[in-house]
This record gives sequence, C-alpha cells and structure tokens, in this order.
Amino acid sequence: MELLPKEIEETLPPLYATENIAIKNKIVKVKFFSPDTNWTWYVVEFDKLNRIFFGYVCGIAKEWGYFSLDELEEVKGPLGLHIERDLHFKEQPFGKIYELQ
Repeated sequence: MELLPKEIEETLPPLYATENIAIKNKIVKVKFFSPDTNWTWYVVEFDKLNRIFFGYVCGIAKEWGYFSLDELEEVKGPLGLHIERDLHFKEQPFGKIYELQ
C-alpha cells in the first residue's frame, strides 16, 4: 500500500500552517495505523521536502509531535505487518477524534 499518494499529499497543509488554529479545530487529513499494535498516527501537516508530518500520535503515550513518512514506510510491527493508511477515514476536526479516545 502506498501510504501517501500524490493526490492526498497535495491536500496537506505545510508545517506550521495550522499553528494558530485551536487544537480541537485542527483538521486531521489522514490516519495511519499499525494493524498488529495499538499505534495510530493522525496527520495535520506535512513537509514535502523532508517528508515529515505533524500530528497526533497514539502509542505508548498520546501526544502531538512530528513523525517521518520514511520511518512509517520502513517499520514493521511484531507480526511483521507494515503501517497502513485507513482507507475509510474521512478528514475531520481533531475534536471529534479526541472525543473517541
């Protein structure tokens, strides 16, 4: 699976584009997940040159931060499964996602 097709990449705001938007109102554009762990990455911004995302990560802890497309493409979970993009995810304000946490 291609994690970030061009048509999705083109819709992502650049890094820092949403820094003046309240967290609950930031639009999450893409969701990645590890099918064999409980890790999930919610993408809000993307730096095309360095292939770095900014978003919300649910893993050992739940926090906002930066994560690498290259690393997401390379990593495998404990059962050898690759990270996937949630094909059914619809972009939405972070506040709706946070309510489900």
